[in-house]
Order: sequence, then structure tokens, then C-alpha cells
Amino acid sequence: MASTFLSLCLLLCFGVRLSFSGQSNSMESVPDLQKSMYKVVDGYPCVRLLSLSGPIGCSNPGRDKVVAPIVTFKNANQLSKSSAILVSLDEFESLLTRISGDSSFASKVAGVLVESGAGVQNKLKGFSPELKFPQVEFAPYHNTGHQWNPTGSGIMWKSYNFPVFLLSDGSTETLHEVATKNENNRKGYTANVAEFDLVMQVTKSGNHGSESCLKEATCLPLGGYSVWSSLPPINISSFDHSKPIILTMASMDSASFFRDKSLGAESPISGLIALLAAVDALSHVNGLGDLTKQLVFAVFTGEAWGYLGSRRFLLELDTHSDAVHGLNNSQIETVIEIGSVGKGFSEGGHRFFAHTSGVSSATNETLAALRHAQESLPSENIKIASPSDSNPGIPPSSFMTFLKKNPAISGIVVEDFDAVFANKFYHSHLDDISNVNSSAIVAAASLVARTLYILASEKEDARDSALTAINVNASLVEELIGCLLTCDPGLSCELVKSYISPSSACPSHYVGVVVDEPSSTPYPGYINDVPRFIWNFLSDKTSISNENGSTGCQEDCKSRDEVCIKAETDGKGVCVASTTRYVPAYSTRLKYESGVWNVLPPNSSDEMGVVDPVWTESNWNTIGIQVYTIQDAGYDRLVLFGGITITILAYVAIVITRAFITKAMKRD
Repeated sequence: MASTFLSLCLLLCFGVRLSFSGQSNSMESVPDLQKSMYKVVDGYPCVRLLSLSGPIGCSNPGRDKVVAPIVTFKNANQLSKSSAILVSLDEFESLLTRISGDSSFASKVAGVLVESGAGVQNKLKGFSPELKFPQVEFAPYHNTGHQWNPTGSGIMWKSYNFPVFLLSDGSTETLHEVATKNENNRKGYTANVAEFDLVMQVTKSGNHGSESCLKEATCLPLGGYSVWSSLPPINISSFDHSKPIILTMASMDSASFFRDKSLGAESPISGLIALLAAVDALSHVNGLGDLTKQLVFAVFTGEAWGYLGSRRFLLELDTHSDAVHGLNNSQIETVIEIGSVGKGFSEGGHRFFAHTSGVSSATNETLAALRHAQESLPSENIKIASPSDSNPGIPPSSFMTFLKKNPAISGIVVEDFDAVFANKFYHSHLDDISNVNSSAIVAAASLVARTLYILASEKEDARDSALTAINVNASLVEELIGCLLTCDPGLSCELVKSYISPSSACPSHYVGVVVDEPSSTPYPGYINDVPRFIWNFLSDKTSISNENGSTGCQEDCKSRDEVCIKAETDGKGVCVASTTRYVPAYSTRLKYESGVWNVLPPNSSDEMGVVDPVWTESNWNTIGIQVYTIQDAGYDRLVLFGGITITILAYVAIVITRAFITKAMKRD
């Protein structure tokens, strides 16, 4: 009440002053005044995550907001008081290194504001907050000293007890101006401060690990929904599912130091786009029902956080759940994973590496099919290369979990690198659209689409007319890049909007959290935009025409072999015959019971479960930053003492004057 009264008084003063000065832009309300006093800063937070072994990420140190004057890192050699440090991205790692090694300096760091700007990738040799061997604990081999990601610093896996935000381009300019004012006004009585609101519920409750925060409901498990689909559809109503399965897979989630800035353009979205384009190309082939092998496509989420999607998929196969009805683990003949393919160009052409897990007849058959597909694309100038013999095995990929589960399984991982990542910005916010080449993605999609047809049809003639008719739509690839890797048009593009009603235009490929009981038929509101789009896209592309024609699905579709697509766009949707399913993606060590998440004890027979971190994300109320001006506390005290002194002197003067007047009146 008092603050509102004060604001009204200030508003009256401001209004009077502005009206007397003849200005027409006088403030007419308390919000106008607050807007003039406080600058809201656009930024992307680093948030608090927890595993069974402890926390990582960032948070305010206590229950309250953090307020501190803004200084630049270059002028912060000796901090005299708690400060918010504005730092350029190329000095960000140096700042965190100093904080971890200098406790005196660290005690004065109230928060960190990281600058952004156009073309910053060109100024850096690389920036990856990941480890040099990402998720090494899931490697299916013993040589874990290999550095797949040599630019990796590992800073995203540490815990910081202060808020950290990545600024938008516009806010970077604003904060530069504010910091400059502070540095030019060091002896003044005012300071421009940043107010950080990054209070995490786990910090308030004192939780230090996933198990305790899940019990106290101060966090939620990382996870979401993966998608799988078959081409042509599997007749779920039939008991004859005898065809060998060729499983092609990609990932849809990425990671970053900053939660909502996880585009992952090269790793892994280039592979996802290649998979979607390959499915589209194969969907136009006639006679898919005559193929001798069943094509199945899977897009996993949660792979950046302990391979949540692929591990849960394998568990669902083991338990024969409804989410994977129609699939049988024993029928998977070979696996093809499309990894990072957006930088696969070399000497005017395109080069990709086929990483294998060993020698087997199925692997050799897949490699031969890749070569035949390459020969069928002479104008594309595509080359398939074998990785170096010195590599310890396959690179970090979802296929690792399949090998850990069954070392005898055959498969390959298609990548655009040999021994080290071509992506210098792996799991960084800088892995954006400028980090991929659309023609490389088209080439990878073409190669995979024709390889799959050769394997499924067992036709080895590279000049086969059906094979040469399989062509990837380059315009679709460009459209998918615009939809999944930009904000304009982003998820508001016509392609996405023809299937779903996106909640936001700007895509983020962060996995998110599981907010309710996992289900094979989840409520759409609990599923992120990207997996909902992928589910609808694959359902459409892998569907076959109904004999009675497509029907609306205001109610449920009549057949068990049908699914309802495009229901979000017009409220009606269309029933199509397609085997496309959601599969929950969350830790295999978690169980949802009576509205509570429980951590299961490790099972010695489940090697991956033993090393499962069980990642969770802290709850919070609001997150944000704002900047405003405050007076120096010393100046405030000076004003207070001055006011008290003047009051006392005035009182003394009044007493003396009253006594003098009284004495004078008595004389009269």
C-alpha cells in the first residue's frame, strides 16, 4: 500500500514537471512510471538440474532475488563489493575458471550476464560446454579416453550458486550502456543494478539430489515423448509380424548451458531433418507392401541426458508395452542411425563416414547397400568413407544403448566426421542454422533413403528404375530447416501449422520435463511442439489410403490400425491408417505411483541403469532480470542524517524563537 502511494506521489510530481515543461508524453499511470524506472532484460537462463549424485547448473544462492551493480569483466580484476559481471562469450570460460579457482573473487560474484551478437561463431575457434567424451559412462567399449569433442570444456556439468543469463542482442547493447554509466560514475551516489529472479525450489528446500527433490515435489524428471513409425504400416490386428525390421533412427533433443537456447542445428537436428526427408522420399515409392523387410523409423528425445529415449524404448520392447505394440526386439535385423550430417561436404561434394560396431553379415550387407546407393547418385558426388582404425568404436550416439543391451546387434552410425566432431559448437547455443549446410542434409537423406530401399527390397542393381526414382525433396529440407532452426518463420511455418497449433514460434530442442503419468496415448498438452509435429508428419507420410476414404475423427477412429492426425488445426482431424506411436522417454530408474515419482534401486543386471544419473529439473515460480537505478547506501545515510540534523536544528530554532517571542510579549 505504501509503495503504491509513493508511486502515485512520484507520478504526480513527474506529471506536473512534464506538463510544465510542455512535453506531451506525460506518464498517465503507475505502470507507465514503473516502465520508465525498470528495464526488463531479455535473456536465456541457466537453470538448476539435479542427478542422484548432486546438482549442476545455476540458481540464486537463497530464497530471495539478487541485486547487484553491473560491471564488465575486463574492469572486474578486483571487486570491492558484490557485483553482476557482464562478460563476452569468448571470456566466459575464463571467468568461470577464475571463479572456481579464486574464492575471494567468487564471493563477490552476484551474477553473470553473457553477451551475444551476430557472427560470434566467426570470432571463436569453438565453444562447447560439453565434455570431451559426452556421456562416456554409456560407451560400449573400454577405451574411454578418446576425445570425440576436443573443444569441450565441461562447464555445463558444474554447479554455480549464482544466476547466469545469456542476453539477447538488444539486451546486450542495453547492458553495455548501463555498465559504461556505472564505470563513468564510480564516485557518484547512484548505481545501475541488475535484479536476478532465478530462485529455484530445490535451493529453497535444501535439496541436493534427484531422489530427495522428487520426494518433496520440488523438481520433475527430465523427459518427454519419442516417436516411432513404420513404412508401410504394420497390421496391428494381425498376429503375423514376421518381417525382419530395419530400424532407422535419429534424435530430436539437444542441450546447452542455457536452457531455452538449445537449437542443436548440426547435432542432432540435421540428422532428424535428413530422416524426415528420407521418409517423405520413400513414401512416394509404389509397392511398399511387397518389400521383404519392414522399415521402422524412430526419433528419440532425452538422448542428451542419459539416452532417456532409446533406453526407455528398449525397456518398452522388453515388456511388450502398448507403446511398441507391433514391434519385436528379436526381429530388429540392423540399425541405421543418422547423426550429425549438416557439415558433410568436401572438395565440391559430400562425404560421410559409416561408423560400425564390428563385422557381421548384416553390417556388411548394410555397407554394401550404402555403396550401391552412392553409385546410384553420381550427380550428387557423395562419398562414403570408413572411419579411422584408431577410433575406439562408434561415436556418442543412441546406437550405444542398443550395443550395451545386445553387443551382437548389427548397425551403423552415419556421421559427417571421422575421429572428432566436425561440430565445434556441440551442445552450445551457437549450434544454430549458420552451422549447417542444407545440401549436405539433402545428400545424407538421399543416401539413406536409397540404402533403405536396397536393404528392404534386396535389389542390388544401382540402375534399378524404382531406386533411381527415389529423390529427396530439397525444398522440403529447406522448409524443415526454417521451421525447426529459426524463429522466423519457425514453428509458425505453413508446414508445421498444417499439422499442429504450435505454442511458440521459436523452437527449442531442450527435452523438457514429464509433468504427469507417462502414457502411450498422452494428453497433447503435455507434449512439446516438436514431437507433436514429428508424430503428425510421420503419421501422414507413412499412412496408406483407406478403402472407404479418409474420415474425420471428432470421435475415435474406427479401426485400431488408424490414428487421428491434424486434429489441432481444425478441431476435427483426419483418420489415417498408420502405425505411428508415442513412446514415453524418461529414466528407467523411475516409476510413477499414486502421483509421486519414486527412484528404483539399481539392478545389477541392468548395466545402463546402474550408471543412470536420473536427471531432474528444479521447479520455479518466475525467472527474469530487470535493470534499474538505485542510490548509494552511504548517500542514503547521509540524507537521513542530514534530515535528522535539520529536523533537530529546526526544532531547536522553533523552541528558541518561541521563547524569544514569549519573552518579548511579556515585556510589552
